[in-house]
Amino acid sequence: MFISEALAQTPAPASSPFGDPMNSLLFYMLMMVVIFYFLVIRPQSSRAKQHRELIDKVRRGDTVITAGGFIGRVIKAADNSDEVEVELSDQMKVRVLKSTLMDVRAKGEPVKDTSTAS
Repeated sequence: MFISEALAQTPAPASSPFGDPMNSLLFYMLMMVVIFYFLVIRPQSSRAKQHRELIDKVRRGDTVITAGGFIGRVIKAADNSDEVEVELSDQMKVRVLKSTLMDVRAKGEPVKDTSTAS
């Protein structure tokens, strides 16, 4: 009775620049996924691809670092095997899975071409 009609009205809902509030939430979530992809997932997959290529090209004479921290020289590496033989010292040779190699430090001698018979 003492309240004016202007004060008694309900406020108009706040309008979003994207229309429905659910659409704006969906838009922001989609933007977060896109940002996450470009900042985290894409660089990680490119580093993994480079590491796979590096490990696949390991050859005899390469100096490698294993996941355990050992540094050695590859003395035997077959393309069809997932193992390489690494010489840690003159008396110690170990077989290591290629997947446990972390880095290839120095490239060794080139692979001899055995496809041509002379």
